[in-house]
Amino acid sequence: MYTKGDAVYQSETGLSTDGTELFRSEHPVEWIIGAGDNGFGTILRKDDFLFQAPLSFYAKPASWAPSPGYEYADVGFNRPILPGCIFCHSGRPNAIPDGSGKFESTPFAELAIGCEKCHGPGAAHIQSMSAGASTAKQKGASKKLESRIVNPARLTPYLSDNICMACHQTGDVRVLKPGNTFQDVRPGKPLDEWLTILMVPPTRAEPPTEDHVEHYYSMSLSKCYRASEGKMSCITCHDPHVQPSREEAPAYFAAKCMTCHTNQSCKLNIEARMQTKPANNCIGCHMPKRDIPTISHSSATNHRIVARPGEPFPDVTFQQTTAALPDLIRINPPTQNTQTQLDNPLPLLTLLQAYGELSESRPTYAEAYLKVLGQLEKTQPDQPLVQAALGHRSMKTGDFQAAVDHYRRSLELGPPVETTYIGLAEALTHLGQMEAALPLIDKAIALNPFNPVTRKMIIVQLIQSKQYARAREALTSYTQVFPQDDFMRQMLARVSGTTPTK
Repeated sequence: MYTKGDAVYQSETGLSTDGTELFRSEHPVEWIIGAGDNGFGTILRKDDFLFQAPLSFYAKPASWAPSPGYEYADVGFNRPILPGCIFCHSGRPNAIPDGSGKFESTPFAELAIGCEKCHGPGAAHIQSMSAGASTAKQKGASKKLESRIVNPARLTPYLSDNICMACHQTGDVRVLKPGNTFQDVRPGKPLDEWLTILMVPPTRAEPPTEDHVEHYYSMSLSKCYRASEGKMSCITCHDPHVQPSREEAPAYFAAKCMTCHTNQSCKLNIEARMQTKPANNCIGCHMPKRDIPTISHSSATNHRIVARPGEPFPDVTFQQTTAALPDLIRINPPTQNTQTQLDNPLPLLTLLQAYGELSESRPTYAEAYLKVLGQLEKTQPDQPLVQAALGHRSMKTGDFQAAVDHYRRSLELGPPVETTYIGLAEALTHLGQMEAALPLIDKAIALNPFNPVTRKMIIVQLIQSKQYARAREALTSYTQVFPQDDFMRQMLARVSGTTPTK
């Protein structure tokens, strides 16, 4: 990290064993994100695409270190900012919903998280109030005008929690309903109208120990929450307009605890509690912070309120599935009423996406995925997602002509999708139609120019079709985008007859 003029830059340099500089990649940082509790992230821009920069600032060590994800692989300056992530880390992002990191020419309509995130669109409020005032004046009415602004404190606790869950509850998979984007989410209504959050059911052998951004679910397993019979919510303890400092937090949240408890509620005597630093710190004992395995140098508050460390999970933890959904927990159903959940099962398209994503890391869900796909093949064959999934299924069974037919049908029915173009190209290649496959890969690259797998694929296809000049151009372009890829730089050097240096 360094400054150059008025701009802040990050750069990555590769050196040979003798210290010769092999490459240098340098980009200006456009935005800083984060509240600073654990640190700050950095975002850069290339054309209309936004990317997470490789370095983030961490508060604990007060130093720069690899951003989350970079401890596993060096992807240079090409890790895309996805719509589902930036939705929670900015005010009003203008992400293109295909998930490749592309944004509108003005990436953010509002930078910082503001009022509309929890209270709804201000423009709708102005329209409602203006129309109401005009009507009231004409009729001479004095009744209170209806406002569209949402006040979370006046919602049911569960609906209020739905606002928080949009960003503070991850689950194992989050699925947008067909036709929806994250920009469509509105406070005051069930989050499930746009987004479904699902979790793999925990077992006693594998309890839910991961609680990073699982705040609502962790809270729901607390005795405090269960004893409140649905009255306790996120804003029982949190005021979104007040952010106590690290020094103020113990007393601030102790006062929240005392709205339900008393000093006599605690089993530890008051004299001993006053000896701790900070004194009488409720959250320090009952909601201890723990390190976040997925983010270096970071910690988060455990939102499962416990009486003592190591307290067993309540039995309800392992009894949260339903007859309608026996293999997943629906974190944000339309209501907390169990019968409503049974009467309103998840749409099959939502289940298809959930099972498909989960099966990539949990093969036990593959059977459920194929079962749902079989149902959708009969009931909703004209859904682009269904046709693409049928194409994937045909690829795995070796029926490449059927795969071609399904992929083409998917592209006819819906918008262009990078993975569908690639699937179609692979199916055509298996059928020996390599020339027909090449323009499809080009279309996939046009949709997402920063996918290294797709760019390598076009290079291999061009070499196999003996289009060596184009292959060299594609290889040169690849190394310009991914200079940290040592193998590909050496390959370019060999075909160019040069030494792989800067």
